[in-house]
Amino acid sequence: MKLNLRKLLSSVLRWGIAIIGIYLVIRNMSLTDHALVLNETNHVVKGEVVAALSDGQYRVIIPKADGVDAAKKQTVEIVVPAADLLNPPDRKKVRINQHGTPADVFLLGMDLAGGQGTPTVRRLLVSDAKEGAGRWIAPGDVIGGFQRPVPHPKIDVGLKTMVMEADLWLLVLSLAVFPATILLTSIRWQRLLSALDIPLSLGRTLVLNAVGMFYNTCIPMGSTGGDVLKAYYAAAHTHYKTRAVMSVIVDRVIGLIGLIILGGLTAGSYWLLAHDRNDPSVLACRYVAGMSLLIIGGTVAFLVIGFNPRLRAITGFEKILSKLPMQKYVQGAIEVMAIYRQRPMLMLWAMMVTFPVHITVIVSALLAGMAFGLPLTWGYYFIVVPVTVLVGAIPISPQGAGVMEYFAILLTARQGATISQAFALTMSIRTVQILWSLLGGVFVISGHYRAPTNVPAADGEPAAAGTAEMPKA
Repeated sequence: MKLNLRKLLSSVLRWGIAIIGIYLVIRNMSLTDHALVLNETNHVVKGEVVAALSDGQYRVIIPKADGVDAAKKQTVEIVVPAADLLNPPDRKKVRINQHGTPADVFLLGMDLAGGQGTPTVRRLLVSDAKEGAGRWIAPGDVIGGFQRPVPHPKIDVGLKTMVMEADLWLLVLSLAVFPATILLTSIRWQRLLSALDIPLSLGRTLVLNAVGMFYNTCIPMGSTGGDVLKAYYAAAHTHYKTRAVMSVIVDRVIGLIGLIILGGLTAGSYWLLAHDRNDPSVLACRYVAGMSLLIIGGTVAFLVIGFNPRLRAITGFEKILSKLPMQKYVQGAIEVMAIYRQRPMLMLWAMMVTFPVHITVIVSALLAGMAFGLPLTWGYYFIVVPVTVLVGAIPISPQGAGVMEYFAILLTARQGATISQAFALTMSIRTVQILWSLLGGVFVISGHYRAPTNVPAADGEPAAAGTAEMPKA
């Protein structure tokens, strides 16, 4: 009963994080284009951009200056030159000298010049009240100067515009490159199986891999539910039941470690090369890099101790292993790890082939981002995507929902991307995986992923027949 309650609370917490995270993202997004403008009373209002005119002006619908009727919202359409649109503020307040005394005032908007990467500040719109009338000040009026502004675009592109203006061919390419990940991971798993004397064909490993991907992506049973089923049916194809299950675990761990290494390296590089170490995105990358380093260090220490009998005895690890339940499976797992230890070049190859898998995911996301017009350089995708996918792999919420969006927004905002664009990037990553995982759904419906009719017996075990049984040691 305690176990069921714990699982229920864990499920509620994870889904709660996902729902809250997605709600906050959607709340700050828009289907249509919006921009910040000054109305006739010098108040900043958010208006809907209706159309771009040929003379460099925009038709914008804004609330009327005399207020909004509670029963009927009153709006007016105005024409605004592009130069009069405001860049959204990149911080809430700035400190200025006011009547000879330092004072914090609200930053309502910015007037930036130059490119997205290296903008300069021409003037700042500030107010003593959060929603008060604005007044312009020079960047030199800010105590300490106004350093390194974040160039949020003047027009917040809505989802509708991004979808309507998306480059279809780039989206097709984004979808077309992804199957390389399925093929590479299937080859990797097949070689891990072969080292354990389980001769599954590449076609069979491809089918089981696709089925696992389908359950991981499309079925709400957690990010490892597909691996459980993949191990279950892989074990049904051989008399080496424990070995088959362990091959899935080792394959999963290798893939995760590769992602941690790549995500940790890119996050660490971004942190080390950053000009502003106090920026929220830089601090988040420092946290990701630190956690990645701890995980890698812990994994190395575990392997060193686990494979050395003397160290196992000194550290007490041997005693812990001897007290674990189901010793038959524990000893089988130790045997599998010993087999892999005798094949260091295979394990090195398995780790190295993991990086092209993750790089393919980055390239797929890059093509989707280019299709939707994200203002990111190609190199920056090698920071954003690994870190975003890595935090999404942490079982905080189902499929990283809400968590991936938070980090994507945090990291892409530094390059001038909007919340809608960051959301489009994360949804592109998910959508490509979902569409290709449907291939596994075809195998599930057809039943081609199940065990063959007969599995040869060995080591005194009876032959398996018919449908799959629970894995045996």
